[in-house]
Amino acid sequence: MILAFETATNICSVSFQDDGGEIHEKRTERKGSHSELLFLYVRELMKEHDFSIADLDAVLVSTGPGSYTGLRIAASAVKGMLFGLNVDVYAGNTLAGFAQSAGDGTVQAVINARRKHLYHQKFEVAGELSAVSGSEILELTEIEPMLNPGEKIIGTGIDRLNKDKLEGLEVLETTNISANALIALFNSSSGKQFFKKTTAEELESNYLSSSQVNNTSI
Repeated sequence: MILAFETATNICSVSFQDDGGEIHEKRTERKGSHSELLFLYVRELMKEHDFSIADLDAVLVSTGPGSYTGLRIAASAVKGMLFGLNVDVYAGNTLAGFAQSAGDGTVQAVINARRKHLYHQKFEVAGELSAVSGSEILELTEIEPMLNPGEKIIGTGIDRLNKDKLEGLEVLETTNISANALIALFNSSSGKQFFKKTTAEELESNYLSSSQVNNTSI
């Protein structure tokens, strides 16, 4: 059984895979909802599907890049829920989770960052997910030349890109972003490369700072 958390953006999604392999989700898309709803969603899933945290085989946490607040809330929640328990914890690449939900093709995954920047990573999906580039903060003007007709783009902050540059791309709605994709990625044959096994105590978010933006400030 697996519990997964996706909180790197305004989306707050908690998913549970039961011992029969079926996935159940609680989700909302609202700024500032994480602290209010995260524990509520966990409690509701536990009650509806009759499991305890100690019953879990693994906990998956989307650890960035993304919103510092959302990432911190999920990490803090996992530290509290798993305190004293022997449950495996896996830190997952948020952008890979986004791409997993996009289906086959070339996928550009983005997350709104500060000012003129987006977090960005490019993937190829042909049944299995593979990374074409690393996870970076790039300026909008750096991302736009990378966009090619026939590709897909998913994430937040897409509306900040030049609309002409999006012509011919399949723009996926944020409704596709979910902790369900983390579970699907983790269960896939190539998915483990996008997760790092850790512990609740050592769980850290991958929040890229301004000093990592091409050696300039954001």
